[in-house]
Amino acid sequence: MQTKVEICGVNTSQLSVIPPEQMDTLLRSAAAGDKQARERLINGNLRLVLSVIQRFHGRGESVDDLFQVGCIGLIKAIDNFNCDLNVKFSTYAVPMIIGEIRRYLRDNSTIRVSRSMRDTAYKALQAKEAFVREHQREPTMTELSKALDIKEEDIVQALDAIVEPISLFEPVFSDSGDAICVMDQVGDHKNTDEHWLEQIALREAIHSLSKREQRIVQMRFFEGRTQMEVANEIHISQNEGMQSATSPQSMEKMHFTRPLPAHRGEYTVMYYITWRFSV
Repeated sequence: MQTKVEICGVNTSQLSVIPPEQMDTLLRSAAAGDKQARERLINGNLRLVLSVIQRFHGRGESVDDLFQVGCIGLIKAIDNFNCDLNVKFSTYAVPMIIGEIRRYLRDNSTIRVSRSMRDTAYKALQAKEAFVREHQREPTMTELSKALDIKEEDIVQALDAIVEPISLFEPVFSDSGDAICVMDQVGDHKNTDEHWLEQIALREAIHSLSKREQRIVQMRFFEGRTQMEVANEIHISQNEGMQSATSPQSMEKMHFTRPLPAHRGEYTVMYYITWRFSV
């Protein structure tokens, strides 16, 4: 008993196959405009489409979509086949079907990836599958590079490029409660407690400066002015410009205490700002 597997409403266990001796006659009739012969060629070669889409299995694409696109490639192969070249129809049709599927994958991807990079990734995946069948283990990147004669970094870049992006709100776990999404497992190393506490402390320290001192900080660290430009802008005297940066007068100290929640107590922030100007 054959297992019933339906793709696009087609029972794959009942697909017909055209005998080799009838193929040439049907192809010539279809080329002459016989619509019934063309329809029979399409229905009789659907198994060929099924065998091709198996190469693209496991890449996150709908099998129904791949089958439909493969059928478009099959129809193009039937309409453009030249019976006078003495070439088997399958030899001509398979590359047409593969090309149509690859074009679909390239044009309908969430992120547009160049054709050459996708081809590299598909070659790497096929080489990987062949290596696993032969050696019963996963190949290293060096082994893949040697088998394909392609640089390791190019293979890594190509494989990363065809990975489908996922939403931050994609649920990864749910246990009769609120689902855990990808966003919940993504670490934020920038907006940590220590980082925003330092930002608050620095903001308060700058606000405690005089208008003239704030202007110096603004010009030097936010506007990218040179020390000479800052000195000229705020009219620093010759004596101030020649002052040693290590002298006590050239170093300003600010410190303040800020309360934290009871379980953390208090913390003291101290900043030492050195002004060095050249005239």
